[in-house]
Amino acid sequence: MKRIRKMPLNLLVFLGSTRDTTPPRPARLGMRVAQACTARLLEGGHSAVLIDPLDFDLSGPFKPHFSYAPGKAPEDLEALAQKIEAADGYVMVSPEYNHSMSPALSHLLNHFGSSLYSYKPSAIVTYSAGQWGGARAAVNMRTYLSELGCLPVSAMIHIPAAQEVFDESGEYQTGVDGARWDGYFERTLAQLAWWAEAAGHQRSQPGDTRPDAFQRDPSQRNAP
Repeated sequence: MKRIRKMPLNLLVFLGSTRDTTPPRPARLGMRVAQACTARLLEGGHSAVLIDPLDFDLSGPFKPHFSYAPGKAPEDLEALAQKIEAADGYVMVSPEYNHSMSPALSHLLNHFGSSLYSYKPSAIVTYSAGQWGGARAAVNMRTYLSELGCLPVSAMIHIPAAQEVFDESGEYQTGVDGARWDGYFERTLAQLAWWAEAAGHQRSQPGDTRPDAFQRDPSQRNAP
């Protein structure tokens, strides 16, 4: 990102894949995309942390962070909960599974309540090894992220044949038109930064009167 913002932002880049074997090849294709997003945010003067679901043991029965008594959640979940709550916005990187978002991404995000994500923006980034770039997953992600409270910005990033665009470190492959890709990324990430800055300003106002986020059970949303 080349535009200078008035304030550095604290952003999380969620990688929506746990597949580390082949086929298909190459393994961990999404890591290349997530690293590219993280690098562009850092270049824009922001703090950007890549969240890899493989760093968390989520193999047991599903028990979200908010189901634990205070101070009793696993250390890795507690640490991520604090990062999510402190963040100004999120970049969600996902492949496409059956025209939907990655189950690895939704499984990780579902471990935390919407009160941690709410009143912050998100950006949708999808990719594929084939020609569609995960675009159909993005349709599903819009409703999902809106329900979490981190509304996605209008611009999105879709990367077909991502292995031909980025190498293993998230740098452009030889022969790729980096300037065109930079401009494509810039539109989405600049929107994310603009909305994150605006939302952060609003959240910091004295007497903030945000409606309470969904925290306990579905009855909070019941009609009278």
